[in-house]
Amino acid sequence: YSCGKIVNCSYGGWYRPRCFMQKKFSKKWLILCAVLVLAIIAGAGVINYSHSPIDFNVQVKPIFNKKCISCHGGVKRQSGFSLLFRSEALANNESGLPAIIPGHPEKSEMIRRLGLKDPEERMPYKHDPLKEEEINILKRWIKEGAQWGDHWAYVQVKPVEIPTPKGSFFGLLPAEKPQWVRNDIDYFIYAGLQREKLQPSPEANKATLLRRVSLDLTGLPPSASLTRHYLQRKDSMAYEDLVDSLLASPRYGERWTAVWMDIARYSDTKGYESDYERKGMWKYRDWLINAFNEDKPYNIFLTEQIAGDLFPNPTDAQYIATAFQRNTLTNDEGGTDNEEFRTSAVLDRVNSTWEGLMGTTFSCVQCHSHPYDPFTHDEYYKFVAFYNNTRDEDTPDDYPLLRQFDTANDLKLKRLCNWVGSTSGADKEKEVYNFVKTWQPSINSIICDTFYNGSLEDNKYAGLRNRGYCRYRNVKLDKKNSLILRYYSAKKGSKLTLRMDKPDGPVLVSHPLNFTNHEWKIDELKFDAAYGTHDLYAVYENEDLSQPLITGLGLDWLYFSESFPGQGQPGYAEALKNFWSLLNAPAVTTPIMVASSPDYLRTTNVFERGNWMAKGKVVQPDVPHSLNPMPANAPRNRLGMAMWLTDKKNPLTSRTMVNRLWEQLFGAGIVETLEDMGTQGLPPSNKELLDRLSWKFMNDDNWSIKKLLKELVMSATYRQDSKITKELLEKDPYNKLYARGPRVRLAAEQVRDQALAVCGLLNTKMYGPSVMPWQPQGIWSFAYNGAEWKKNSNEDQYRRGLYTFWKRTAPYPSMIAFDGSARISCTPRRIRSNTPLQALVTLNDSVYIEAARYFARRMQQDGGAGIKEQVNKGYELVMYKPISPIKLASLEKLYQVSLEKFNKDTNGAAAMTGIAANDKIGQQKYNNPETAALTVVANAILNLDEVITKN
Repeated sequence: YSCGKIVNCSYGGWYRPRCFMQKKFSKKWLILCAVLVLAIIAGAGVINYSHSPIDFNVQVKPIFNKKCISCHGGVKRQSGFSLLFRSEALANNESGLPAIIPGHPEKSEMIRRLGLKDPEERMPYKHDPLKEEEINILKRWIKEGAQWGDHWAYVQVKPVEIPTPKGSFFGLLPAEKPQWVRNDIDYFIYAGLQREKLQPSPEANKATLLRRVSLDLTGLPPSASLTRHYLQRKDSMAYEDLVDSLLASPRYGERWTAVWMDIARYSDTKGYESDYERKGMWKYRDWLINAFNEDKPYNIFLTEQIAGDLFPNPTDAQYIATAFQRNTLTNDEGGTDNEEFRTSAVLDRVNSTWEGLMGTTFSCVQCHSHPYDPFTHDEYYKFVAFYNNTRDEDTPDDYPLLRQFDTANDLKLKRLCNWVGSTSGADKEKEVYNFVKTWQPSINSIICDTFYNGSLEDNKYAGLRNRGYCRYRNVKLDKKNSLILRYYSAKKGSKLTLRMDKPDGPVLVSHPLNFTNHEWKIDELKFDAAYGTHDLYAVYENEDLSQPLITGLGLDWLYFSESFPGQGQPGYAEALKNFWSLLNAPAVTTPIMVASSPDYLRTTNVFERGNWMAKGKVVQPDVPHSLNPMPANAPRNRLGMAMWLTDKKNPLTSRTMVNRLWEQLFGAGIVETLEDMGTQGLPPSNKELLDRLSWKFMNDDNWSIKKLLKELVMSATYRQDSKITKELLEKDPYNKLYARGPRVRLAAEQVRDQALAVCGLLNTKMYGPSVMPWQPQGIWSFAYNGAEWKKNSNEDQYRRGLYTFWKRTAPYPSMIAFDGSARISCTPRRIRSNTPLQALVTLNDSVYIEAARYFARRMQQDGGAGIKEQVNKGYELVMYKPISPIKLASLEKLYQVSLEKFNKDTNGAAAMTGIAANDKIGQQKYNNPETAALTVVANAILNLDEVITKN
């Protein structure tokens, strides 16, 4: 009856149905259908909820972590019961019976104890009882088999479908792409906003976006030319071209290096109380800048920092990359145990790798199994074993070092290696090259013991007096006939004898030493080929020492090897001469990682309760069982560990980096606790988006940080206006739903860099040693260290913040005020604070006062004659848009009040303008009350909330 038209209604014919809405009862049918659909949906939801299995991670694990695991976990296992792993939870306890019987909550002792009334038996003991709802969840969980679930962060990253926006008719009909959406990120954000019945904010204006994206990608305000070009363009590609320009800028690498320096705990000093300078570490900072600028794939970026020295033929750059793990503290204090602090450095490397690169707290596993996450005590030391066999030993000189020569010596080294390779083969060429470049593998004299008439001088090197000796333990001498040593001799007529096994044992070598007058020298002692492993006693003799307590010989390191190769070949004499010339040549040195050779391998033990002196069972290098296994072809060393870390099956590495980049742009990570994505970290605000970006980062983007950043800043989510409405303040005060743009206080380095940039003082010179801008006197007044802060008098004092000399015990004060890290340990996240000290810095610190002086002059030069025009120009130079009338009026008033004061106080005006007496041009042009008053206004502009904030 509903057919509107019928044509040959048989096989081969057709009909046109009449729309049922054309019937007089169509509205009733529509209402009835809608009611039926809603009833079906609601009923399905109820059925689905009532029959959905318990989610261990969402429903059970939080109860355990909050109420149970402090007594029944990795730290404490009261009554032998642990809830850390399923195997432990189902095992027999001290009673001989299990507390959980899968499928039978009524037979499970845990459930019985949770419901008791007697406080002596009820669990949790001496705490509030569990709520009935919580007990019912645990009962259902046990009834369903007590299955464990893997925490989301420890599950391999997999592709995630892009959410489809809800359509009309209760979401049953498909929806068109929202006009607001620009890329995949926005679909995830839009879906969340739809669920909360919120709308995204409109796009920020061009000036705001220009400043925001420039500060985010380069850490600096945009250049004048880039600003003009972008603001004048009206086409749709203007913003993308701006982003591409910023990503291609060399300032990009500096900005992201500043972030990574916190993770790498970069410092120009060694730490602890003496905190001496660590020269040459700036080479690592330069490596970071280049790595970011060339967009080195993140998996290679990490691999080179962890194991660059283990590449087949490592370049200088790959060696320098390993300084990432040489930023650990070194204790130069006399009387300390070097092995203790070597061990401390190794543990720090483990903890930094996990917290900084994998967003997981691992350090507590040093003392016991993890109380909340699936990592055991033994697994911590299996991971330690990857780092335990490196040549560093807490030496004052930070051995091993990469030695980098000037151009002439570089060419000399190249000729030397070519000659050795042609006469003695590739292996000998590599051996000679490595020794010239690193002085490795050598035996450091700080390991000496059994001193007689000698001592470990100031804990730095072996010092011997006449007829004194010390012992080097377990030296392998197989096929060795040459000893190269670094030493000083304080007196002519010195002789060194090495005896085997005891102080008066067989002589290995005995030879006069050249007089060096306390200057360190590298020399060679030859001996007949020896075999086996021996304790060697270094015996010193010099009868001409006038006083018996005078140290006549200092021993730094020893290197046992075969004689220099190629004897008898043409060019041997010149090659040998070049070899010795290079060994003693001046060089820029950087602490690096060098793997121990088979002669110097260490054994790794579990430390009982984390005590490095209480060594337990021996373990081999391995990774936690709860994560991805080692790749099949991976060696059991740092290179293999790096392969595991950057394997696409690793669930943590890509998530951690994506989360870090998101945090830098939006002010908080998708997982706010960047350092901890484990079960005790905060849950992700949008797990599906995090996984989508993490999978894409590894696969589609091939680990390109620039591609990932471009996707983030091109999204509509990022481009939103940051203004907050009353509704958003009530529903989403911390912007977890991203219904508005980011509004974040600038980082410590950026506050200073911006001030220097807008006033025209910023020196954009790149690379090189750290610099010392202005800071108050007395900051470096420390015992054990006579170093002084020597302010740069040239333009170096105006370089970017990341180049500022960083002393661990006395970091640059103004940056610490703005939450900079002391870099004593890995700092994955800076916690932002708001304190009066920050206002005191930007209002009174000499750096900012000087910036205000130059800013005022720029306002006068570029703004015109009138104060309104000058103030407006100053605001535009910072914010790239005209100032509002209210702010203009306030700053005008400030100018007039200041001008009135300085008209009466010429000395105060001179002090504010800061013009030197010998600066005749400056005295004539700027030493006046008007410039002084404008300097006050300039300082106020630099202190505006919107200026020290990215909005």
